[in-house]
Amino acid sequence: MESKEIEQQWSKKDGFTLRNRKTVMKMGETNEKVTENKLKLMTRKTSDGSREQQRGDTHPFNGTTKPILGIKGRSENASKRAIYLVVVVLSFATRFYKILEPPHICWDETHFGKMGSYYINRTFFFDVHPPLGKMLIGLAGYMTGYDGTFPFGKPGDKYEHHIYWGMRGFCAFLGSFLPPFAYLTVLSLSQSTTAALISACLLIFDTGCITLSQYILLDPILMFFIMGSVLSMVQFNQQKDRPFSALWWFWLLLTGTNLAGALGVKFVGLFIILLVGLNTVSDLWGLLGELEVSMVEFGKHLLARVFGLILLPLSLYITIFAVHFVILNKSGPGDGFFSSAFQSRLIGNNLHNASMPEYLAYGSVITVKNLRIAGGYLHSHWHLYPEGVGARQQQVTAYLHKDQNNLWAVRRLDGADDPSGPPELVRHGDIIQLEHKETTRNLHSHLHEAPLTKKHFQVTGYGINGTGDLNDLWQVEVCGGRKGDLIKVLRSKVRFLHRSTGCVLYSSGKTLPKWGWEQVEVSCSPYLKESPNSQWNIEDHINPKLPNISLAVLKPSFLEILIESHIVMFRGNSGLKPKDNEMNSKPWHWPINYQGLRFSGVNETEYRVYLLGNPVIWWMNLLSLGLYALMVSVAAVVIQRGVPLGEKSLELSRVLKGPGGTLLLGWLLHYVPFYAMGRILYYHHYFPAMLFSSMLTGVTWDTLLQCCDLLLPPSTTCCLQRGGLALLIMACLCSFYLFHPLSYGMKGPLADKPDSPMAGLKWMDTWEF
Repeated sequence: MESKEIEQQWSKKDGFTLRNRKTVMKMGETNEKVTENKLKLMTRKTSDGSREQQRGDTHPFNGTTKPILGIKGRSENASKRAIYLVVVVLSFATRFYKILEPPHICWDETHFGKMGSYYINRTFFFDVHPPLGKMLIGLAGYMTGYDGTFPFGKPGDKYEHHIYWGMRGFCAFLGSFLPPFAYLTVLSLSQSTTAALISACLLIFDTGCITLSQYILLDPILMFFIMGSVLSMVQFNQQKDRPFSALWWFWLLLTGTNLAGALGVKFVGLFIILLVGLNTVSDLWGLLGELEVSMVEFGKHLLARVFGLILLPLSLYITIFAVHFVILNKSGPGDGFFSSAFQSRLIGNNLHNASMPEYLAYGSVITVKNLRIAGGYLHSHWHLYPEGVGARQQQVTAYLHKDQNNLWAVRRLDGADDPSGPPELVRHGDIIQLEHKETTRNLHSHLHEAPLTKKHFQVTGYGINGTGDLNDLWQVEVCGGRKGDLIKVLRSKVRFLHRSTGCVLYSSGKTLPKWGWEQVEVSCSPYLKESPNSQWNIEDHINPKLPNISLAVLKPSFLEILIESHIVMFRGNSGLKPKDNEMNSKPWHWPINYQGLRFSGVNETEYRVYLLGNPVIWWMNLLSLGLYALMVSVAAVVIQRGVPLGEKSLELSRVLKGPGGTLLLGWLLHYVPFYAMGRILYYHHYFPAMLFSSMLTGVTWDTLLQCCDLLLPPSTTCCLQRGGLALLIMACLCSFYLFHPLSYGMKGPLADKPDSPMAGLKWMDTWEF
């Protein structure tokens, strides 16, 4: 029975429910007795017979007491404000120090700086991430005078007279908010200034967080919205006793806004959405158990959360893409990744405001485009396959650029076309021949294996002047269509099935060797499952017998281009595979700080910046994960065994279970999914998880220090707690002093040389500085 009572006390203090269930006093317990017990808890006898406040047992917060005197309360508030101000100042100072160094492109600035320029020039491009981060970078550059003319060619190119400080400064500005956000989040969760200060210090003095914040990258923008979401969620939970008040609505809507921001920068934002979603489900489940809450009021709570955490973020996310499409209205390097219909809306594209026949007919001259990302146009040229590569016939490839060798003529089954007769439209199920206009050879396949995809068949150009054999026949199929359906230019997805072998025309995406001019392999796949690799659309269409229509009537709707852009992004992400000899970071490398990333420079004469987390801080976070698991296990066993616990012990257990559990869940959600990802991974992918790990470290060590109250005299406890806090902060400071050149730049000998400024600090052989 005693064990169950303790568990009930623990559950009542859980911060996830909107309001605590009213408890019923035990039989015979009077209000006077409760008041007397509270007074006993609030005071205790000292050695001289006077009374002083009992620390930790009077207020349901970790490591704080509710002051009796107003002067003491004001003093504590002033102290908290001063600490917070120091956190803010140190955070901004460490991020903006040497912000202009080095004055050349570092690492992925070559991508995201270039994309910012595209927004300024309104030039369409493709990226695997949603557009918000690049849009903000472009806006920051535009507002600070950058004109979008720097090419951002490759890492190491000097900026010279171009203005780049605005884009770097914007990223550093958002990155500077991470430690203050962590401070406020942990303070709200644990009500402990010590825990909040430890968490903030871990992020202030982490060389990895500093490095990521100082360059034109998406990471500081993403982490800003992630931490903003967590802080808003926690603050919203604090308003549980004031539902539907102005502050309650403010934090709810701000949470939804930050969720849209996180997802609008990278799809990793889905992880923070999942965390907030689980918190909301727990919140509503607890509210449903409040018997004094009517179902009507519960329905209001549910609808408010649906609006604030689903409809609002979704609307903002869609708005981000709407702005993205409006700004990028000029043809650019991203055209080829999208469908022909999508391209027709871009100014400068050859399909923009063009006119051509709407439906495919025999005798038409066409270009055929593959629907996979960068699938290219069906292409041929006079060059033959070399000896030993299938039949020595004319090469057929996929080419990524517009070219005369992309033109094909649509012929009947018997090859006979009547130039003077009426046009006959091609329909689903028809058998046709495709004759290459330049070389007059037919599209052909046979049982020889393909050059690179050995389980596929070779595709060649065969015959002359339209004369070939039965291996030149292809059946046209409209994806999702029925026999007799017409084939619409730009919009219809079609497949070409080879009549003799039963295979389907396929763009593998593999690059041919030099003999194939490094174009993309085209094969005939015996696997008939529909995929973008085997789907094509008609782009250019010339037929003087047919009336032309403006392609403006075929332009896709906003919803269609929104869906298409997401399909292309998802395919692009899944297609990011490690290249030959390219280092692929593993998720298990990250928590142990196994290997960093070169941001700038390689040899002794170059200005070197190396992305690596502060080893002391990262290994402390790793240790704290194990320590947290041990402490939670001990607390659970003690409670399960019914060991009598005081108010302070129960409160420490609550902090471990509630706030600590939330932060652990955040770490798991932002880390574990990477083990299931097939795409290439990099070290910097761990940093969102590292934010949660650092906050959990603050809560864990503060709780451990608070446990001294239960074992030692007050005077010893106070010294031990202050000493422990000072030791943790000094460890962060000293390690930051040792490793700060990783962030702020270093020159001279490498770390393995005795005269190097980093001599003796290469603690792992895998570090490359």
